[in-house]
Amino acid sequence: MKVLLHICCAPCTVYTMKALREEGMEVHGFFYNPNIHPYTEFLKRLETLKSYAKILLLPLTMDTSYDLETFLKGALEYGKDRCLFCYRMRLEKTFQKAVETHADGVTTTLLYSKYQRHDDIKDTGEELSRKYDMPFIYKEFRKGWKEGVEESKRLNMYRQQYCGCIFSEKERFKGG
Repeated sequence: MKVLLHICCAPCTVYTMKALREEGMEVHGFFYNPNIHPYTEFLKRLETLKSYAKILLLPLTMDTSYDLETFLKGALEYGKDRCLFCYRMRLEKTFQKAVETHADGVTTTLLYSKYQRHDDIKDTGEELSRKYDMPFIYKEFRKGWKEGVEESKRLNMYRQQYCGCIFSEKERFKGG
């Protein structure tokens, strides 16, 4: 099964890739994250992923258009539920790319993070699955959290301390 994996960052890819490959899936990576702010953070995450993809021999497609304005407008409209907009924006682009590249299914490294809203990611993925007639592969990647963290540290990978959006960064430093 050829799976298009939406990738938010390299550290979240470590366990996710291991689990998918253990199931015999042919994985292709897709980086699309206009939510990441500032742009220097976006570039750090992209460069770290490109380096890691070489190690993994992971085919990687990158959409580096960085449509920050669309992300900010949508996130502000959603208010405290901004994550819903963010998930939809990134997963929709991934489904579009999956259809274009004739993938057999879509999943995301967002399912690895214990800090993400899994039920909302799953619901969004399933809705888009119906819209694009493409399976959304929901996996419980969080069980590999510790393993992925340890391996990313062993590899001296750049590890960020927030999801990437400016709102998350504000919460990290200033509080809710």
